[in-house]
Amino acid sequence: MRWKPPRRRCWWRRALRWLDDIEALEALYGAASANSLRKVARRMTPAYRQWIAASRFVVVASVGPEGTDASPRGDDGPVVLELDPGTLAMPDWRGNNRLDTLRNLIGDPRISLMFMVPGEMSVVRVNGRARITDDAGLVARFEKAGKRPATVIVVEIAEIYAQCAKALMRAGIWGRNEAERVPSLGAILSEMTQGDVDGTAFDAAWPARAQETFW
Repeated sequence: MRWKPPRRRCWWRRALRWLDDIEALEALYGAASANSLRKVARRMTPAYRQWIAASRFVVVASVGPEGTDASPRGDDGPVVLELDPGTLAMPDWRGNNRLDTLRNLIGDPRISLMFMVPGEMSVVRVNGRARITDDAGLVARFEKAGKRPATVIVVEIAEIYAQCAKALMRAGIWGRNEAERVPSLGAILSEMTQGDVDGTAFDAAWPARAQETFW
């Protein structure tokens, strides 16, 4: 039995003022800064190439028939490979096999990537279109520990740009460790299955299981 949120009266739907007009929205903010537009590239540059090559973590956003999805991807080296200045390739390493991102891309190739580097407050974003391949030659280029990804996501870059550091600075994200404030994955599974999953046992076994299924 799946967990269902309690029904609540959404008072805020009628109480809030909603913005449905682009001009009204822009009036609240003013014009975009010149540098926010000048930093946009249509393909890899030396600076963006160096930045992305240092990134081991990226958030991947896609669009599907049931809505949007954002998925974290990480690797023990560069999280993507540059095929040419306008194209990136990202291996799809083993996960939970929900395939949310891949299912979305089959129907809608639009994709966004947000690259992060620990300690660096800026992020680099890539928007473009993607396709999925199981080409043996490309898949083999990502082999690790004798294993290969099932597929590779190939991204055609439409635009690439650096994001202002203010968000990460406000959050102080790299200088914090607040893991004790949040429930573990085992605790969440136990809650969502009404105790069918033993959360404590799951958490105890998880580190070893994760190491065995990295690739």
